[in-house]
Amino acid sequence: MQEVMTAIKVTKAAHSTDGEVDLNNIVMGFKFTDHMFVCDYQNGEWINPRIEPLQLIPTHPAAMALHYGQAIFEGMKATLGKEGTPLLFRPYENAKRLNFSANRMGMPTFPEEMFVEALKQFTALEKQWIPTKEGSALYLRPFMYADEPFIGMRAATSFKFMVIASPAGPFFSRKIKLYAEKKYVRAVNGGTGEAKAAGNYAAAIRPTEYAKAKSYDQVLWLDAHDFEYIQEVGTMNIFFKIDGKFITPDLSGSILSGITRMSVIDLLRSKGFEVIEKPIKISEIIEASKNGTLEEAFGTGTAVGIAMIDEIGNNDFTIKLPENNPVSVMVNDTLNAIKLQKEEDPFGWIVEAK
Repeated sequence: MQEVMTAIKVTKAAHSTDGEVDLNNIVMGFKFTDHMFVCDYQNGEWINPRIEPLQLIPTHPAAMALHYGQAIFEGMKATLGKEGTPLLFRPYENAKRLNFSANRMGMPTFPEEMFVEALKQFTALEKQWIPTKEGSALYLRPFMYADEPFIGMRAATSFKFMVIASPAGPFFSRKIKLYAEKKYVRAVNGGTGEAKAAGNYAAAIRPTEYAKAKSYDQVLWLDAHDFEYIQEVGTMNIFFKIDGKFITPDLSGSILSGITRMSVIDLLRSKGFEVIEKPIKISEIIEASKNGTLEEAFGTGTAVGIAMIDEIGNNDFTIKLPENNPVSVMVNDTLNAIKLQKEEDPFGWIVEAK
């Protein structure tokens, strides 16, 4: 495996375009860095790992990802440490989750050490693209898709694993409003909701547009059977603070295991808070709001970090959250400080990209 690691071929771009943008005032996903990492899966093995200039990818119109949806991805962020060293946040967890998704979608797993080593070399090469403003970062997008040209319902035999990156500012600069959806569903037990599959997000686009048309920011997804149990928020996991305790939906088979989610659970417990993972009914949150025990609520995700919630509702009800969110602010500030090496990392989450 180490021989593969050291064999990553690097071809540098002739020039960088980072000087054309204000990295500390940029929206994620519109501007991309100079390079990409590519690795091919052929004849049952991953071959030819390389970093090369960002460019279009030749794709056969019968590529199976386009027809049968064998496509998965991850989301990560790179920051700069106190000595200007690029930092990755828990990349081995992303590697594990990518492979969990690959297994669910009938795709080959990608070696975890190669995943992390590729990200280290790629991020180190793109160091100048990492914003320095707090709350900003370089968003990394590892992904895998079936590129075999074939029309037929079976698992593909050839794939590409790639990494691209986009500098990003803070996702939400204010508290958000959630629309509790009671018509459309995100996922069901036994489906692909616990995998980070591309198709999951395609199914969420139209309901999210409807929610935004009603002046909400994101959809609060409920279970597919009774529209009673809370699942996720848009592309985030969700936490509620009720009577001093934090509760979050358990990973029941339709909810993505968020890297930020697991980090927040560890952080809250280290600060002495009780965190309970369990099925949560929307009626439970409505009741806590009515009796005054609902104290805070926030979403967690790689792109958003910590997104504090202002309101939850639909045509049937409205839950207004308290204005003050002291623990949410603490969690957000602590995670950001660890990612920038402004605070100690007692959990061993940070990996330097040298």
